[in-house]
Amino acid sequence: MEKFSLKGKVALVTGSTKGLGKGVAMALGNAGAKVALNYLNNREHAEIALKELEDCGVRAMLVRADAANAEQVHAMVEAVQEKFGSLDILVPNATPDQPQKPVENYDGDFYRKMYDFFVLSPLYLTQAVLSGMKKKGDGRIINITSEVFHSSVPQFSAYVAAKGGQIGWSRSMASELAPFGITVNTVAPGWIPTERHEQDPQEDKDAYLSTIPLGRWGNPSDVGNAVCYFASPAASFVTGQTLCVNGGRTPW
Repeated sequence: MEKFSLKGKVALVTGSTKGLGKGVAMALGNAGAKVALNYLNNREHAEIALKELEDCGVRAMLVRADAANAEQVHAMVEAVQEKFGSLDILVPNATPDQPQKPVENYDGDFYRKMYDFFVLSPLYLTQAVLSGMKKKGDGRIINITSEVFHSSVPQFSAYVAAKGGQIGWSRSMASELAPFGITVNTVAPGWIPTERHEQDPQEDKDAYLSTIPLGRWGNPSDVGNAVCYFASPAASFVTGQTLCVNGGRTPW
């Protein structure tokens, strides 16, 4: 349907050459958007992801940048704009490792690292794309957060605190940018096993799966479809919202 089409749009998804990010990028591309894939460390993984999108008929490009570095973020956005034109859809998704441990075992540097990725990275990215979006009077910013902020996961305080900050920042931006025709929303996935979870204990996976009312694991395309909704004309009057993608595990 036309109201869900992203034909002619340009999207940038950070941390998008594997896991949830790749699922989001694929969904946006399949909906018609040109997609910029961002990576930092693994060129081989990045090129595989690029080929997967191109094999599906998606116009895509690779751009290497640290999504938590302001200078590199601005250079990345300039590179995307030079190849595809001004950005219409921004999806901050890049993430560092997320170990769980008791609060007394955390330190300030680790907390700051979480803040860098989940508050400062969206800030830098938004600042880099904002002039183009304001000029067009249209834009979509969709942050990938997590259900952990709502479900109060223990021994995860740095990640949960940073995700709470990301959600709060997004709500503030939604109000600030609405007069310019720019919407800001968040998608909050539950635990969706990807490459990073391959070594997680099976008993932990079984325990979590037993709490999902729909009775199955989510997959990256479920998250991608939610992002596509927020990115589409169908969501033009929706801003400042958080959509949990967790199979009904939403008790709050």
